[in-house]
Amino acid sequence: MKIFCGRANPTTGSMEWLEEGEDYDYHQEIARSRYADMLHDKDRNVKYYQGIRAAVSRVKERGEKAIVLDIGTGTGLLSMMAASAGADFCYAIEVFKPMANAAVKIVEKNGFSDKIKVINKHSTEVTVGPDGDMQCRANILVTELFDTELIGEGALPTYEHAHKYLVQEGCEAVPHRATVYAQLVESRRMWSWKKLFPVHVEAEDGEKILIPPSEMENCPGVPSVCDIQLNQMPSSDFSTLSDVVTMFSVDFSKPVQSASTYYRVQLEPVKSGKAQIVLSWWDIDMDPSGMINCTMAPYWVKPTSALQWRDHWMQCVYFLPREEPVLQGEKLYLTACRDEYSVWYNLQKAREGENNAGEEEHKADVCVESPVCRCRAHLLWNRPRFGELNDQNRTRRYIESLRKVLKTDSVCLCISDGSLLPVLAHYLGAKQVQCMQPSRTDLYHPHELWQAFFKANHLEDKIKIIEARPELLKPSHLEDKKISVLVGEPFFTTSLLPWHNLYFWYARTAVSTHLASNVTVLPQSASLHMMIVEFQDLWRIWSPCGICEGFDVQTMDDMIKNSLNFRESKEAEPHPLWEYPCRSLSEPEEVLTFDFTKPVPQHCLSTEGSVKLLRKGKSHGAVLWMEYHLAADISVSTGLMQLSNEKGNCEWNPHCKQAVYFFSSIIESEILSDPTAVTYAINFDTKTGEIAMDFKL
Repeated sequence: MKIFCGRANPTTGSMEWLEEGEDYDYHQEIARSRYADMLHDKDRNVKYYQGIRAAVSRVKERGEKAIVLDIGTGTGLLSMMAASAGADFCYAIEVFKPMANAAVKIVEKNGFSDKIKVINKHSTEVTVGPDGDMQCRANILVTELFDTELIGEGALPTYEHAHKYLVQEGCEAVPHRATVYAQLVESRRMWSWKKLFPVHVEAEDGEKILIPPSEMENCPGVPSVCDIQLNQMPSSDFSTLSDVVTMFSVDFSKPVQSASTYYRVQLEPVKSGKAQIVLSWWDIDMDPSGMINCTMAPYWVKPTSALQWRDHWMQCVYFLPREEPVLQGEKLYLTACRDEYSVWYNLQKAREGENNAGEEEHKADVCVESPVCRCRAHLLWNRPRFGELNDQNRTRRYIESLRKVLKTDSVCLCISDGSLLPVLAHYLGAKQVQCMQPSRTDLYHPHELWQAFFKANHLEDKIKIIEARPELLKPSHLEDKKISVLVGEPFFTTSLLPWHNLYFWYARTAVSTHLASNVTVLPQSASLHMMIVEFQDLWRIWSPCGICEGFDVQTMDDMIKNSLNFRESKEAEPHPLWEYPCRSLSEPEEVLTFDFTKPVPQHCLSTEGSVKLLRKGKSHGAVLWMEYHLAADISVSTGLMQLSNEKGNCEWNPHCKQAVYFFSSIIESEILSDPTAVTYAINFDTKTGEIAMDFKL
């Protein structure tokens, strides 16, 4: 059976209906599930196995049968650990049907079918009793329901329900407890992901300062966690203002409450500075004594221990509602508020002469309501976009380029989402400035944000917002004038892969009839670049596992491979490579160019060739990115910023995701030892706006 899927094409801007197989959603879910990453997490797997063995032993020592409940079993790995540790019976619950089917096959292949029953239900629908899914309540609760924030996947309500209906009172739990830690820091880099800094522009009539509207300045932002690989954040990019503090713990062996609550700790800064950010992570104790511990602590907290790389659990960055100047040694209260699925933080100063008894008075000040964005900017821009808009070097390049092309009689149209370019164009002397923001959705209306922006800078009557898509532009929108300067960053909120921002080219084509014959287009062109790399760790998310802690999980490998072959392996996927170190094995190469001074051609743009591998290493894949050529000698890169030639270490644009095309040799587990070159064929279909690519080692 075929199904039709509607989607807005991010490159061409058109609405499309695609015919997909009925398994399309399922294959996407499996291909992007990152189960491989968890199976490669040696530290996690070893600690779970140790904790399960210890829990089974404690139950047996009491003379009881060991009955295990494993919620969110996935491959069935933890249940097989329990069965091999001597558990009498395991109930393995998995709500995702294809995964439950795989677990049945894996359990059978490893010879545990008589000890493990896989139940394809949500744990809250599982019944207990002679005719139920489970014959009796379990006395060992094993789960892996955690995300980077600990509670974001619904761990608390799941535990709450399990204790009420599925496990015995006083049961053993693996993990036994989780503890959340926090540290107060000052970081201009991370703070730039939450708010917009003033922009300074040197104009003909003196310096202009672009300021954000007050509602943006005072906005708490959105409650969604910012989870990153904090181990890739250099220590020069932040300053720790406090010691690490324990915020709260959850004991999973006792009934768990999921209702909203808060936890408060008193702390004294070890250094004066601006408190802006709370960095947070957790650890889990697999046993009551805390001897078997699995931690997400970043490099500066445990500098002596070897760090386990993992992508399924990282670290959290929380933004305080506002910047607070703090003094070394003063008394502060840090509060972590949470609901069922998310956490947020507040910082308050202790009042004069107050001791711990004064805490009660502070309770009234605690905000247990989740932060809500009131300024709309946090709905329109994600955190990397805030960072990009705050990047002074990047802004300087646009200012220099605009200076070269703008005249006092310029009629300027800007096509980009949430861009500062219209304001820069006005400050730099354009006679008439209009802007279009094509990616409007029902959720947010960018023009309301921009009206507030223009008002804060007294520009209401200077810049006009055109509320129409490029193909619907009329002469009346432009006061019957022709566009002499067409600008774009380009940036569109619907873009996922670097080349999706080529929508600017399609928009430029749609407004062709409104362009003056001598129009200047900025950027004048774009180019697609490529480089072959060896990843330090990112390759693991696609790599088969085979045997995990002595258990054969090849069924899972085959399932992922099958889903990748369905389509995903023939496509590139977006990754922020500043978080995922790699080294280049080839020189960067320009593979395609796009001329924005002319409309999109009818024919496809294609190229093929071969790249020489200059360094020895494992060719895991190709990284692709765009460069935009603003003026003769000024360009901006969305990818490679710097390459150190000796080792091939790469520095990537931290505000953009780059496209990674993993070579199939990773999935097949047959990376060639020393290929000397990689051949490629890349085709840009101008009708669909899609790039197809093929690589051979």
